Amino acid sequence: MSAGKKVALISGANKGIGLETARQLGKQGITILLGARDLAKGQAAVEELKKDGVDARAVKLDVVNPADIKAAAQLVEKEFGKLDILVNNAGVMFEPIGGNTTTTVSEEQLRQTFETNFFASVSVTNALLPLLKKSDAARIVNVSSILGSLGLHAQEGSPIYEAKAFAYDASKAALNSYTIHLAHALKDTKIKVNSAHPGWVKTDMGTDAAPMEIVDGAKTEVQLATLGPDGPTGGYFHLGETISW
Repeated sequence: MSAGKKVALISGANKGIGLETARQLGKQGITILLGARDLAKGQAAVEELKKDGVDARAVKLDVVNPADIKAAAQLVEKEFGKLDILVNNAGVMFEPIGGNTTTTVSEEQLRQTFETNFFASVSVTNALLPLLKKSDAARIVNVSSILGSLGLHAQEGSPIYEAKAFAYDASKAALNSYTIHLAHALKDTKIKVNSAHPGWVKTDMGTDAAPMEIVDGAKTEVQLATLGPDGPTGGYFHLGETISW
């Protein structure tokens, strides 16, 4: 791997949108650190990327495991000395799509959802922030969802008004709040922090009922990961369009 290349770490990247984000960034000449809970699955994904000419390596990263987070940060520091792009892509959803789960979702599911979708993103980012600060212009992308929009959930007739998976939606709203607060904390640096809504995509989570293909679902993350110096920070986007918080 070339020491002069940009380096991107993507969590939950052995399949779906994370893997496609890795592919699209890798095709731009960016070295990919492909985070995966199961290292064997991560390595299989890396072999797939290499067929497309992507410079990638698998990193064992269960985002709810502090030891994995620490080891990943140490690996990045040892091998590269800096990190240019962090995509907090790992996420879970335990509730059915559609309907309102507010009174039926279990406390255990609520906690597990927040652990991965919110707390883990904060932990991973905090561990890697010193290395992101060593980049000339780092980018942090928090993979959220339109289902995290409080404004659209409150707006009768909106596209998501009837779809209220409480644990998932609340965890993504919290992640959006983190985006705003972190962007403000880093406003005097060259680091940009944004939330991405990939769209409803044909993945294990999105199911085959989703209208978007994976290749299109990765485009928003890739756009935000490669923003120029005049790009936005502290925003919430889908394919270049702003979403209501």
